[in-house]
Amino acid sequence: MKNEERELSSAQREELLSVLKVRFEKNINRHQGIKWTEVQAKLADNIKKLWTLNEMERTGGEPDVAGYDQATSEYIFYDCSSESPKGRRNVCYDREALDSRKENKPENSAVEMAAAMGIELLTEEQYRELQKLGNFDTKTSSWLKTPAEVRKLGGAFFADRRYDHVFVYHNSAPSYYAVRGFRGLLRV
Repeated sequence: MKNEERELSSAQREELLSVLKVRFEKNINRHQGIKWTEVQAKLADNIKKLWTLNEMERTGGEPDVAGYDQATSEYIFYDCSSESPKGRRNVCYDREALDSRKENKPENSAVEMAAAMGIELLTEEQYRELQKLGNFDTKTSSWLKTPAEVRKLGGAFFADRRYDHVFVYHNSAPSYYAVRGFRGLLRV
């Protein structure tokens, strides 16, 4: 994708910032002690990250600030949609998994979509942190960043929330389901 395609117009930026601000103010419990004016100032210095946040929003992720990393001075945005983002479901885990399917191939993979959007798949630890902020994936599930040793054996991890508990499972990486997508994070 060309760089000019990865930039939002000023009107698109203003609209996105407005959506993000409303979500931020509505969900203060996700980012206690963080001020929107500071987040907005950081975003103003990282215009390219707004394109990524817009992609998160466009695909149904409902990104929101979920923390601040003191060591790197970065705000951390997670996909905070109640269910796995609609525009990112029905995908297998990665390119290798996609290529291995002989028939009924999905259109894309979670790892490739995340990379194209400029986000990282959540790790198991990050997914559990997200679940402390609310009840997510009670009807869907989300692929997780899978350790290389598991992926090498053909598997991949996914997670969901059922019975008021977070469960992490495994599946063959080429599998895909209408209710399984992926969540990501962006550091700004």
